[in-house]
Amino acid sequence: MLPVALGFALLMGLSLALLGGGGTILTVPVLVYGLGYPVKEAVAMSLVVVGAASLVGAVGSWRAGRVRWRVALIFGSVAMAGTYLGARLAMYVSAEFQLALFAATMLAAAWFMYPRRRRRHRRKEAEARKAESIALIGAEGLAVGVLTGLVGIGGGFMIVPALVLLGGLQMKEAVGTSLVIMTMKSVTGTLGYLGQVELDAGFAVLFTGIAISGILAGTRLIRHVSPAVLQRAFSLLLLVAGSWMLYQNRGVVLAPLSAAAAPAVNVLEVSP
Repeated sequence: MLPVALGFALLMGLSLALLGGGGTILTVPVLVYGLGYPVKEAVAMSLVVVGAASLVGAVGSWRAGRVRWRVALIFGSVAMAGTYLGARLAMYVSAEFQLALFAATMLAAAWFMYPRRRRRHRRKEAEARKAESIALIGAEGLAVGVLTGLVGIGGGFMIVPALVLLGGLQMKEAVGTSLVIMTMKSVTGTLGYLGQVELDAGFAVLFTGIAISGILAGTRLIRHVSPAVLQRAFSLLLLVAGSWMLYQNRGVVLAPLSAAAAPAVNVLEVSP
């Protein structure tokens, strides 16, 4: 399974370079189901991989002038606090719950990433909603941050649409800014897990190196690959993988329903 895992690391890097997110969501399933790492260790290792890979992509985007630093700092600072909180909360939930939540996140990612026709928002309209947009960006930053800390995803599939629709950024700017935000979140998420889990540093370095190779390759392929085609294929992959993971951890979902459907038991005993 090691060659397959490293192949997914390459795919993750390509996705980060071409779409600004999405690929990092494959890391935890590969580490857990493919290589047998414990869930919490896999989540912590995923944050290391996501942070390092995103940093490389963010530097390239910054040099190309595709980073909006004001938006990155607003979204990223709130998301950093949420990620640290989520990493701490992860110690109080079961591994099965984390995997079920991760599967639901994959299905949401499949929905968000599937290409659709979107109306173009004019810059004037974005400025008119400036105050509202900042509040919404901050709220989503907190939510994405907590989710990142709990299940170890980068969240680019949610960040990029938010930056385009709420922040008024162009797609290329949103992708570059998203990479900066994911780097910021991953740092605090990793700090939140320090001292709570043990990391396989050697494999994390290897996995990260392959992912970075994918980013470098993706920056060269971006002019020759249709983002819509890649988004469509990737969203279908996430749909299949997320459905399978949710089925594997169906006990977490079905347990509350079974408890609600169970008949009430009379605990009072009548003395003879």
